[in-house]
Amino acid sequence: MRRLLIGTVTLVVLLAGCSGHSDSGGDDVTDASGSPAAGSSARTSADFGTLKDVCGPGTAKPSTVQGVTDQQIRVGVLSDVGFTKVSDFPDAAQVFTSWCNDLGGINGRKLVPVTHDTGLLQVRQAVLDACRSDFALVGGGSALDGLGVKDRLKCLLPDFAAQSTQAVGSDLQALATGAGVGYFPYAGFYTWLIKDKYPDSARKVGIIAGDSPVSKTYSAQFKEAVGGLGGKVSYTDLYPAIGVSDWTPYAQTIKRKGVKGLTFIGDFVSLAKLEQALTNIGYAPDWIDANSNAYGPAFLQLAGSALADQHNYAELSATAPLESASASPATQEVIDLFKKYAPDKEVTYPVLRAFSAWLLFATSARDCATLTRKCVYDNAVKQKAWTGGGLQAPADLSKNDVPPKCYSIVESTTNGWKAADFHPDHGPYRCDASAYKYRGDYGKPATLADVGKSMADVT
Repeated sequence: MRRLLIGTVTLVVLLAGCSGHSDSGGDDVTDASGSPAAGSSARTSADFGTLKDVCGPGTAKPSTVQGVTDQQIRVGVLSDVGFTKVSDFPDAAQVFTSWCNDLGGINGRKLVPVTHDTGLLQVRQAVLDACRSDFALVGGGSALDGLGVKDRLKCLLPDFAAQSTQAVGSDLQALATGAGVGYFPYAGFYTWLIKDKYPDSARKVGIIAGDSPVSKTYSAQFKEAVGGLGGKVSYTDLYPAIGVSDWTPYAQTIKRKGVKGLTFIGDFVSLAKLEQALTNIGYAPDWIDANSNAYGPAFLQLAGSALADQHNYAELSATAPLESASASPATQEVIDLFKKYAPDKEVTYPVLRAFSAWLLFATSARDCATLTRKCVYDNAVKQKAWTGGGLQAPADLSKNDVPPKCYSIVESTTNGWKAADFHPDHGPYRCDASAYKYRGDYGKPATLADVGKSMADVT
C-alpha cells in the first residue's frame, strides 16, 4: 500500500528548487448532485457487495461538530493532483458520494467532498485548510503525508486514508487495509518470489530506488526483510530523482552482478526505460517487483516489447485485481458506478483502495446515533475483518500492529496484467503470509500525545 505513492516521492529533489505552487487555485468542492450520465441505468440498491444499507434517508439527530449540518457532512480529500495530474482520489470521491447521495446520503445528510490539493509539497497547508472546515479526511492520500500529520492531530481530524506513506499507523487514522506498523507488508509476496517461484534468485536480489529520503527508507526496509526471509540483497543502487537519460549503465551493472530478482522502488516511467535497456543488452532477471505503481495500462504501453522478456510482478495488498471483476461482485460494482457517474474516468487500483476507505467511513458514520468524530472513528476501529464489501481480503482494524496475512499478486504480459499463478487459497488471495517484524529503527507513528492531546479531547 505504501509504495503506491512513492513514484511521486522520487521527484522531491527536482521540486526542491521550484516554487511548489500547484495548478489548483484552491479547494475544489466536488458537485455531489449525483446526476446520472446520459443513457445510464439507475442503481437503486443501497447495498454494496456484502455491505447492507450503506447509505439512505433518515432523520439525523442535530450535531454541533465542525463540518456537519442538518443537511450535509463536509469531508476532505487529500490529493497530489496538482502535481501528478492524476485524479484517482477526487474521481473516487465524486463517484462514491454521488451514488450515496442519490440514495439519501448518511441518514439523510448529503456528503460534500472537498479536494485539498497537496501539490506534493504543500501538505501542511492542505491539512490546515481541512482543519478549518472538514469533519474528517476520507479516501485520499499524499506522498508526503507525514508533513501534515501533527497538524491533523492538533485539530483532532480523523483520517480514513486510501493510502498512506509516512503517516501509517498514526493516531486517529483508520486504514481500511490495516496499518501493520512494524511489519514488512510484503512478506507473503517475497516468500513466494524467493522460495516458491524462483528459489535460485534468493541470494541474488537487487534493489534500485529513487534518490529521496522516503525511497531510501523503503530500500533499507526491503534489504532487511529480504535477509530476514532467507534471501540476500547482493546489489543496491539509487537513481537520480530528476531522471536518468540512459539506463544502459544500470542494466549492465545488473547483468554483471548476476541479479536474478530486482526490487524497483520508484516511478514506472523509469522502470519501463530500465527494462528496455535490459532487453537491449539481452538480460532478464527471473523477476522484477514493479510495485503497484506500475499496475495499470500506462506502464504496459511504455514497456512495450520488453514485456516479452522481462517478468514483472506487483503485490496489491490483498485487493481483488481489476482483472478478477467477473468473479468479484464488489469490484464490478465500482466499475459499474464509474460507468454511471464518471464514464470518462478510469477505474484504477488507487480507486479501489479509496472506495474501501469511503465505505468504511460511510458505514461507521451511519451507525452513529449522534454524528461525532469520536463515534465514527471508534466504529471504524472496531472492525476486525473489514473487506470493503468484498473489495479486499479481511483486515483487522482494531490494532495498528497486526501483520497482514493475505496477499494478491498480478503479473504483466504482452496482453496486459493478469493474476499470477501464486496458488491463492481464499478467492483471489493467498492467506498464509509469514510475519516479518523489522529490527531496524524506521521511526514511530505520530500520536496525539506528541501534540499534547488525547482521545479524551476528541468529540
